[in-house]
Amino acid sequence: MTIDEKYMRRALQLARQSGGHASPNPMVGAVVEHEGKIIGEGFHRCCGKAHAEVNAIASVHDQSLLPESTIYVTLEPCSHYGKTPPCAKLLIEKGIKSVVVGVLDPFEKVSGRGVAMLREAGVEVEVGVLESECRELNKRFFTAHTTGIPWVLLKWAQSADGYLANEDGSVRFSTPLTMSLMHRERSLVDAIVVGAGTVKIDNPSLTVRHWSGSQPLRVVLDRNLSLPPKCHLLKDGGKTLIYNEKKEGVEGNIEWVKLDTREPKSWLHDLYSRDITSVMVEGGANVLQQMLDAGAWNELRIEVAPIILGKGIKAPVVDLSGANRQEIDGNVIIYCN
Repeated sequence: MTIDEKYMRRALQLARQSGGHASPNPMVGAVVEHEGKIIGEGFHRCCGKAHAEVNAIASVHDQSLLPESTIYVTLEPCSHYGKTPPCAKLLIEKGIKSVVVGVLDPFEKVSGRGVAMLREAGVEVEVGVLESECRELNKRFFTAHTTGIPWVLLKWAQSADGYLANEDGSVRFSTPLTMSLMHRERSLVDAIVVGAGTVKIDNPSLTVRHWSGSQPLRVVLDRNLSLPPKCHLLKDGGKTLIYNEKKEGVEGNIEWVKLDTREPKSWLHDLYSRDITSVMVEGGANVLQQMLDAGAWNELRIEVAPIILGKGIKAPVVDLSGANRQEIDGNVIIYCN
């Protein structure tokens, strides 16, 4: 391991601490090094708050050391005014002599501009240290800003013989432990998507309850406006977005958007325009199959319980060759990307 890799790995450790809180911004960590010692470090704790570089600089007790210091940052420092001032400008003002960057930012307002601003000011900049690891850390962010649609996780639970539910939809496959892990996955995405049929059968809340984290936007694909008026998604006060083909408008925390619900790319593009960079699609069977048929997914998470139903609602059929499998609490969790 080189010296640069050593400090970048520490920056990556810091960045992971913001999982579930930074989005739609990326997870970013930063380390300030002076004469072989770390004198400051920080990470982006929450969207809208100070970025990793700002927190790292602020943590340095003796600011007079900064002009002789190097800062390691997992993602290119920003160069534009958003909810916070440009980090590249701060580094220039503080007289930082050297900046080591893991990977360039794919966001069009930044991409390459932060590095250019630093170099024009005479700052030595190195790019590409642990680049693959830094890119993987924010794969959802990178996917969204390079494709124009959010990163998509398809998630479902099924019986060992391939059914999503029995005929009345009442069977439960998850254990308390696997349920908690699923809620952790919810806390890491910006939005959860279901079809109207799932709402009618399960009356879900689509909230994070068994894990600590941010609450995602609830999204329903309801082509013909068929949701029961008393369902949780319309009555509990949470923010809900309903894609349909009949109505536009906003009432309280409920918004209706008119578009083609049968074409995944149409509502995915709309979600991206709302700063949604990652979504979890939780069902039902028709919605999941539409996503699979359209190739509109990046990762699958399938929970298989040791239960035989014999009949019911069939789970989607997908090629799982090469997928990773992990047994948790008697169930098998399959990951595929």
